Amino acid sequence: MTEPELEPETTAQPAPAPATGPAPESRKGAPGEATGAKSFGLSFLDALREGNTVTVTILAIVTATVVGGLLSAFTSPSVLHASGGDIIPQAWKAAAATYVALFEGSIVNPHTVAALFQQAGLPTALHDGYFSAVFNPLSETCVAATPLILAGLAVSLPYQAGMFNIGGQSQLIAGLIVAAWLGYGVSMPPFIHAVVCVIGGFAGGAVLGWLVGEIKARTGGHEVIVTIMLNYVMAYFLAFLLSSTSMMEAPGNNPVTPLIAADAQLPHLFGSNLRVNVGFLIALACAFGVWWLMNRTTVGFEMRAVGSSASAARVAGMKVERSWVLVMLIAGGLAGLAGATIVQGTAFSVNSSTYGTFGTDAITVALLGRGKPGGVVWAGLLFGALTAASGQMQSAANTPAQIVQVLGAVIVLFIAAPPLIRTMFRLRATRAGGVGTTMSKGWNA
Repeated sequence: MTEPELEPETTAQPAPAPATGPAPESRKGAPGEATGAKSFGLSFLDALREGNTVTVTILAIVTATVVGGLLSAFTSPSVLHASGGDIIPQAWKAAAATYVALFEGSIVNPHTVAALFQQAGLPTALHDGYFSAVFNPLSETCVAATPLILAGLAVSLPYQAGMFNIGGQSQLIAGLIVAAWLGYGVSMPPFIHAVVCVIGGFAGGAVLGWLVGEIKARTGGHEVIVTIMLNYVMAYFLAFLLSSTSMMEAPGNNPVTPLIAADAQLPHLFGSNLRVNVGFLIALACAFGVWWLMNRTTVGFEMRAVGSSASAARVAGMKVERSWVLVMLIAGGLAGLAGATIVQGTAFSVNSSTYGTFGTDAITVALLGRGKPGGVVWAGLLFGALTAASGQMQSAANTPAQIVQVLGAVIVLFIAAPPLIRTMFRLRATRAGGVGTTMSKGWNA
């Protein structure tokens, strides 16, 4: 019985094809019934253990949310004054109230929606403008995110070319100055006036970015030092312009510019009751433009090649210095656009505090977005949501204003440290890359 069974196997041994043919099928087929259910689960677990960018980012946000909830809970007066048995319920209540207030203040408030339709009804709500109360939180999130997205792009674009643009603040101030002066000092037809102010804001920031690129290309001066110094220069220059009515100060001894003309203001997207304006569309268009430039053009390829290795790009015949100048010019223009959207969209005048901390927050947004245009958009919206909801979190959940800033800082802390997340969740180590590597290029370019 055994001999006849062995004979076909010995005759099939010299021929490699029949022997090797069934083996892979048996390997695929034997677990086949089990792997049908196993494949998705195993692939999902492998993706989690792999620790890729998406996995690390999601786990970082989840971890930051938990840590932020603990911080908001144990800084709440109700928790600090609770007795022993009530600490955990009060802590849960405080943390939940913080994130509910964050959602209601940045996206939509369900209580407002319910009250609106209960009082007015659907036809009245849609035709009489009451819906602005419902969409106001989302509108404020987009308003706060607009300059953050543009300034974040101004930082992330040089990352990919191996440069570290710390001068978003100075370039934004330059855009503010030019857009404001064109807004109140020049008379033009309505649509043209707004467009000219936007172009002027871009040009103001671009000139400053071009100066940084030229200094680096011609003298080798490091862009980090030059841009840091220019931040001080432009801040004091704006203060100087606002010190006299013969320059940009409005009459009345107030260190503020005159209001720009109504023709120069950016139109609102959904009526006058919601502040979201065309500036948000400009920010999204610029994010797409940066992506297209870097991934679909020869110029973008050269910029990325220079960012990977300037010496190798020079050997390949690329003009490294030209790429430095061009990328800083575009980055400066994007930051200048951020300034233009502020003065034309919401502020309508400029004082010494109009530019705020957008230029420095842009570094955080670019870091959180991992230097990618799409990531910058989402990071800008996240920080815009935190900004828009800060008032709601303080009033409804008694969350201190500082905790809102701590939440953003904690999120950045975890996302900017992928090895920490991989260690905490025991993920596999991946190849070096990401925003940390990109940032190091800027310092060593």
